[in-house]
Amino acid sequence: MLQAQMPASDIPTLTVSDDEMEAMEVHRHCATLSPASSRSSTPATQKGDASDKWFVSLAERGQHEDFLTRAASLMLQEAVFKVADRNSSRVLEWQEPEQLRRLIEFDVNEAPVSQDRLLELMDDVIRYSVKTGHPRFVNQLFSSVDPYGLAGQWLCAALNPSVYTYEVAPVFTLMEETVLSEMRKIVGFTQGDGLFAPGGSMANGYGVSCARYAKFPKVKTEGLRNLPRLVVMASEDAHYSVQKMAALFGLGADNVYSVAVDERGRMNPSDLEAQVERAKSEGAAPFMVLATAGTTVMGAFDPIQSIADLCEKHDMWLHVDAAWGGGALMSNMHKHKLDGIHRADSVTWNPHKLLAAPQQCSVFLTRHCGVLSECHSAAATYLFQQDKFYDTSLDTGDKHVQCGRRADVLKFWLMWKAKGTSGLVAHIDTVFDAADYATKTLKSRADFKLVLDEPECTNVCFWYIPPSLQGVDPMSHGYNEKLHKVAPKIKERMMREGSMMVTYQPLRHLPNFFRLVVQSSGVTHEDIDFFIHEIARLGADL
Repeated sequence: MLQAQMPASDIPTLTVSDDEMEAMEVHRHCATLSPASSRSSTPATQKGDASDKWFVSLAERGQHEDFLTRAASLMLQEAVFKVADRNSSRVLEWQEPEQLRRLIEFDVNEAPVSQDRLLELMDDVIRYSVKTGHPRFVNQLFSSVDPYGLAGQWLCAALNPSVYTYEVAPVFTLMEETVLSEMRKIVGFTQGDGLFAPGGSMANGYGVSCARYAKFPKVKTEGLRNLPRLVVMASEDAHYSVQKMAALFGLGADNVYSVAVDERGRMNPSDLEAQVERAKSEGAAPFMVLATAGTTVMGAFDPIQSIADLCEKHDMWLHVDAAWGGGALMSNMHKHKLDGIHRADSVTWNPHKLLAAPQQCSVFLTRHCGVLSECHSAAATYLFQQDKFYDTSLDTGDKHVQCGRRADVLKFWLMWKAKGTSGLVAHIDTVFDAADYATKTLKSRADFKLVLDEPECTNVCFWYIPPSLQGVDPMSHGYNEKLHKVAPKIKERMMREGSMMVTYQPLRHLPNFFRLVVQSSGVTHEDIDFFIHEIARLGADL
């Protein structure tokens, strides 16, 4: 049995004694947030302050300007610039759940607290949160804090819009129109429609909804009762949202037929056709194929051209989930990976992933004009009056499933304006270069083994081979079981130290392996070296 022990002295436990806990409660680490003269122990809600209407949700300069200024300074210094400095911050300060409940006053209270206390609580939230903007956070398919995107987030929060009609959100209505049109052009759609969705899962849900309506338009009013059993095709490595959406729309998760993939994780067109024929032979109606451009784990790109041929042959809607890999379309060096995407009926593309826009920023695009409105409109008369004094075609909210909706376009638009298309291209080429460097470096080391010798996207998947397994025949009895335990133990150690975050997972028959995902163009070759050396250090005794 592989033993994964590390001397306790090598792992900072970050435990806090009761005396230290009490001291923190009295006076945290927030004393440097502002000069003492600007701080007050008097609750901001006391009636003697700027207003006796202390509960009113309206900014009042005398009561709130100093607080908001100090809050903004705290966020900039502690959550943005300090986090971006590799030498002055860790990715996280791990605490066990019970300890974290004691460190942060989560309970809400009957009486108000002071503004100083609010700043202390904000500081606590920053301190004990995972710093996803840290260059050494590569745990998920998002990371970094783009400064222009952040400015867009803050401006959106200050304006607090809801984008459903031109009259209530004129700027953002036209902004969405412009950005969606440009993204459709990049995909290769000469016409069509689109919308911003609350995440890639919901964007894929729009694909299912539109595909079903296009094939069976009466489903909008009559439901499923007069329809055959509907089947969706997706690869075994497709995002799990397709099963969730099948359940949500009443199709049933069992009616998502899993299509085999090749050794690189790409959908097998021959098996796709076999699954389509199987569904038809069972009396079911296969109406949609969900292809993936950049799978979550391996970063694989399904062969869209071949899949599109089969969709045309069998009259099925083709939706491409390019939530992760869609950013490659920006680059002449990498857009060939999505060859044929212009033939799709619809596409999911998340700028908050490979393009590094702040969470969340997800887009659904379709080449079919009108299908979104026809499929989802409810014509609520209190919002979408047809006798308005302006062009009501600008009231786009009725094509959404949502009513209230954030202006997620703003942060991405501001980034695009600040960097230009050329800057977004440079970003994409930089992250692919970093992933290529990681691949080459791992190949050169005997204590690491790549899952794929040549990754298609910026997902670099690999095993660390600890000393106890080096030189051991990988085909020998128990090898995979021992290797399977290595990544979880190293992940525990890196989390407790807070030095970085790199995820791991099994896949099909493969034992647990690390997945280093490069999404931030702030990740350097030196960072890649650090990731590799740190994993080897943390696993040196295994």
